[in-house]
Amino acid sequence: MNKFFTLDLLLKENNGYITTSEALDADVSKTYFGEYVRERELVRVAHGLYMSQDAWDDDLYVIQVRFPCAVFSHETALYLLNLAEREPIRYAATLKAGTNTTRLAKLGVKTYKIKASLLEEGICETDTRAGHKVRTYNAERTICDLVRSRSNIETQDYLTAIKEYVRRKDKNIPQLMRYANLFSVEKIIRQYLEVLL
Repeated sequence: MNKFFTLDLLLKENNGYITTSEALDADVSKTYFGEYVRERELVRVAHGLYMSQDAWDDDLYVIQVRFPCAVFSHETALYLLNLAEREPIRYAATLKAGTNTTRLAKLGVKTYKIKASLLEEGICETDTRAGHKVRTYNAERTICDLVRSRSNIETQDYLTAIKEYVRRKDKNIPQLMRYANLFSVEKIIRQYLEVLL
């Protein structure tokens, strides 16, 4: 099979984006991939990430590729999980405590840090509006994160999120309470649920 054809398939499967590592995994050399990038007039979006000129911009996907250890959280998770009324003004991501967040902050991303043992709790994958998979927290973990960070979040945002969550058919109250206990917000979450359920 022609290597250009293989790369075209990868580009199409990933909605107009391709990484150098994906090309290398497909047994395409960096030199050949460089020719492909020039021939197809791909735009370099970040180190090792290229986009076709007719692809939709997808900032969330670009951030995820550049910072694979980041997990979208708080208002951004609400948006990705369809629990928010609007797109966040600033994206938010959670990383392991001790991680350098300077480059993310320069991109305007609001960062939160948490101890390593809690970082993986509640991670799921979801699609961005442009159809790319990114890592985010599930609804239950997101509600707990919002309540924990409520002094930094607009009250209306997290109250709306809790109301929307309670209306969902796929809500998992036992899991929500497990996370609430884990993140020491059980009493507050229980108060909200008593009013809304």
